Amino acid sequence: MIEGNFLPHNFLGLDEEDCTLENSKVVILPVPYERTVSFGRGTSKGPHSIIYASRSLELYDDELHSEPYEVGIHTLPELECDVDPKEMVGEVQGVCAKLLENNQFIITLGGEHSITLGAVKAHKGKHGEFSVLNIDAHCDLRDSYEGTKYNHACVMRRVLDEGCPVVECGIRSYSKEEADFIRERGDVKIIHAREISESGKNDWMDEAVSSLLPDVYISVDVDSFDPSVMPSTGTPEPGGLSWYDVLGLLRETFKQRNVIGMDIVELAPVPGILAPDVLAAKLAYKSIGYKYQKSI
Repeated sequence: MIEGNFLPHNFLGLDEEDCTLENSKVVILPVPYERTVSFGRGTSKGPHSIIYASRSLELYDDELHSEPYEVGIHTLPELECDVDPKEMVGEVQGVCAKLLENNQFIITLGGEHSITLGAVKAHKGKHGEFSVLNIDAHCDLRDSYEGTKYNHACVMRRVLDEGCPVVECGIRSYSKEEADFIRERGDVKIIHAREISESGKNDWMDEAVSSLLPDVYISVDVDSFDPSVMPSTGTPEPGGLSWYDVLGLLRETFKQRNVIGMDIVELAPVPGILAPDVLAAKLAYKSIGYKYQKSI
């Protein structure tokens, strides 16, 4: 993993003059926050590594027959918020709320999963009612963990507190407390990774998308992917999703719903292993293409 201030911080290595904040529909917000991770560490390096890896991507999308960057993609400097988790949520919320005043599509790059709450709260203030599609290995529905309600293991519980129903895909690990909570609620839909693997069809995608409200915020925890393609994460779980599983779900969600924002979190880069960083970067770029394919 290459570090240092000499690297251009722009996503895709785009020229500053071609991607000003004013003329860009998309804003990349890097948040290298890492305070509540509970196993492997390194998520604070995630945003830098994703942006660095994005410079290796072709600007032309062979699926969409277009160059999605043409909608304008502005990359903000890293949001330094070395504060307690609750304060961090407020800081992320404030930055996102300001960007949403200009109706820009924000892709927040983590950092740990707890940053999602700040983005969701900002979008709640802008859009009101929407679902959250959480693509993840874990439910993240604990009420509190390791002394805080703002732990990354609690983020979807806090999202529910905001009044946003949650659809979770790729799940394959959660506690009894979370299992009991899920059974009691009507606003949590779980699609397990084993169900996806055993289906052999795309029925699970239809089930996921049909469970979403018209407006959707997407959160992608990279541990949703199988560790064979995503070893660079702090809490890996065997038996995860493939690239085309996740890409297909994103494609259908963007096609059938109004996606209002998204984040990609929990990348913990491993020095010398670049493929996971590229995967996260391409996931962001593909999402931009799906969001704006009709206007490119």
